[in-house]
Amino acid sequence: MSTADAPERAIPNIPGPTARLLCIQAPYYESVVAGMRQGAIDMARRARASVETIDVAGAFELPAALRMAIQAGRTGDGVLILGCVIQGGTDHYEHICRETFRGIMDISVETGMPIGFGLLTVATLEQAQARAADDRHNKGREAMYALLTQVALRRQWALK
Repeated sequence: MSTADAPERAIPNIPGPTARLLCIQAPYYESVVAGMRQGAIDMARRARASVETIDVAGAFELPAALRMAIQAGRTGDGVLILGCVIQGGTDHYEHICRETFRGIMDISVETGMPIGFGLLTVATLEQAQARAADDRHNKGREAMYALLTQVALRRQWALK
């Protein structure tokens, strides 16, 4: 199902104190990532969560930065990953996307850290801009929603 057809989602109710979240972003496509970040921050504010943001050079650096943040105890209650990879004329796109996805998934499964995954993988800049638009289908907003529901579940189950 396309998210264009998805219903509006309610703000997750996170029990306990204000959730502290870390956003690790690769702002290579700055306007796209800024739009996604704004959608995510709007959702976080509505859920009474605070967000700290750090930048990395590109999508490939996202898993390593996630691992370092976990090791340094800088993740708070969960991590939002934001970035954009646009397909080019070589197979570089497939390699970057596959390994970035795999690295983040491996860390998520291994650590149980709540992670909202907002890495766009698109064919064109126009597709990326549409997914970063200021509307209810903003992919940063959707990734934050997923993160907030994971944080709520973790707190509900009293996991550390």
